[in-house]
Amino acid sequence: MLAQQAVRFNEFRRFPLLKALDWLETNFRPYNPEEELQVGLFRVPVPMVDMAAFREAVANALIHRDYHRLGAVHVRLEDDALVVSNPGGLVEGVTLANLLVTEPRPRNRALADAMKRIGVVERSGRGVDTIYRGMLKFGRPAPDYSRTDAHNVVVRLPTEPADLDFRRLVVEEERRRGAELPIDSLITLAALRELKRVTADELAGRIQRDAASAKRTLEALIEAGLVEAHGAARGRSYTLSAAVYQRRGERAAYTRQAGFTPIQHEQMVLNYVRQHGQIRRAEVMDLCRLSEGQAKDLLKRMQGNGLLKLEGAGRGAFYRVGKRGLKTDENG
Repeated sequence: MLAQQAVRFNEFRRFPLLKALDWLETNFRPYNPEEELQVGLFRVPVPMVDMAAFREAVANALIHRDYHRLGAVHVRLEDDALVVSNPGGLVEGVTLANLLVTEPRPRNRALADAMKRIGVVERSGRGVDTIYRGMLKFGRPAPDYSRTDAHNVVVRLPTEPADLDFRRLVVEEERRRGAELPIDSLITLAALRELKRVTADELAGRIQRDAASAKRTLEALIEAGLVEAHGAARGRSYTLSAAVYQRRGERAAYTRQAGFTPIQHEQMVLNYVRQHGQIRRAEVMDLCRLSEGQAKDLLKRMQGNGLLKLEGAGRGAFYRVGKRGLKTDENG
């Protein structure tokens, strides 16, 4: 265990695997403080490190390590993370880009099967899901495997303070469903909490699936009232719903993320043209934070309504105030 890079506790043990797992868990618990969150009539524990994620990360390191290589499994509690590493890189066919979706490929098949049978690790072989769930359900960052290379697998579990409002949201939704949130849904909610707004394409990379799968996950969360969609098909993006922001006490934040209505966009463009004499499509995109397709649709609509008139063509095209826009000025 490290504190400000100084070693506070340092132990090396050579044990049989089951004894090693038990010893590590027993000795880790005193360094894993826990607070409680009140959700309705229930108290929900909020540990610094989720014990299910801890057990799975340590068990994976011991079971899937390369026993042909010298070296030890290391479990380090640093100032800002729990770090677990083991000799041997990822098994052939497993990469950082498919950790969540690839079929189980144990390096030590007989050992992995034995550990599943006695309940040490997930019988489904999807232990990575357990590690992700143990991080994301508390509003913490996803597990970080970026230091993994051809010689070692390294997973870093950040121990930053939990987001208690997010944890409450997850608990309430899971109780409503009577089941845990699917891991893709949990990753989606965590991404929206972090990034505020995502597209299906952006989310696809996070859940390690295609855009169609990401869209299905988003649509399911819309049905649950947790997510809202904004914009047309080409520029469609998603945010947490107004109800979620309200439960978190962040109503103003929702308004900022939800953006402006089409009428408000029109007014912003008209104000810009009145101040500067003209506007180009790129300037509309920057002003209203729209995609190229959305800006094109907005300008076409305003031109059709007589609010703007197009001058020039191609790259030199720009828009001035139209007849209806001038009338609005006179009436104003």
